[in-house]
Amino acid sequence: MTNTTSINLDYLAAKYAQTIIQQTQNKKASDVENTMTKALGVLQEDGVYACFLYLLAREKENGAVVVDEMLNLLSSLPFGWQKPTNNSNEILRFINEQVTKDLERLLLAREVLEQMLIYARYGAKARDKGGSEASGASS
Repeated sequence: MTNTTSINLDYLAAKYAQTIIQQTQNKKASDVENTMTKALGVLQEDGVYACFLYLLAREKENGAVVVDEMLNLLSSLPFGWQKPTNNSNEILRFINEQVTKDLERLLLAREVLEQMLIYARYGAKARDKGGSEASGASS
């Protein structure tokens, strides 16, 4: 008998994207949107490992939040992946040895991370619009 448990990946992507938006409430929405756009571009062009490397190396404040939620998302997938500590070397080792090792899992991880970054980018944009409209209404 096979395990027919299904996981709603879209739900997981939306859940962790919302967490990013909540955890960056005190940051400028356009900066958060910019981080999401750049991370998405690196993910699409260069892959999962490059995306983590970029976020750890170039996007200090917002990048840490995004990396943490990306790791939470990956840990919630049914592969038994245990979230590494916040040490950059351990994170990159986890991505290299756990996530990129199996091609099918890597492609699934890439797809769900891409969806999460898209949701987070639009979430930041919506927050920015909400703030602009609110400030425009008061002036």
